[in-house]
Amino acid sequence: MELKLSDQLAIERTRLANERTFLAYFRSAIVFLSSGFAIVKLEILREIEWIGYVLILIGPMLLLIGLIRFMYVKRSIRKYYN
Repeated sequence: MELKLSDQLAIERTRLANERTFLAYFRSAIVFLSSGFAIVKLEILREIEWIGYVLILIGPMLLLIGLIRFMYVKRSIRKYYN
C-alpha cells in the first residue's frame, strides 16, 4: 500500500526529530565531559574535583542512552512504515 504524501512527510519529520534528539544527547555528553575535565585539571577547583570525575562518568553514559534511544526509535519507524 502506498502512503499519502502527508504521511510520508510526517514520517520524515519524525526521523528528523529523532536525529535532533540524538544530537542533543551528544551535545550534552560533550558538555559534561569537557566540564568534568576542566574541573579536574584546574588547581583552583581541587575541593570540588570529585564533581569533575562524576561529570566525566556521566558523559559517556548519557551518550550511550542517547544512542540506544536513537536506534530504538529508528527501528520502530522502519518497523511500522517500511
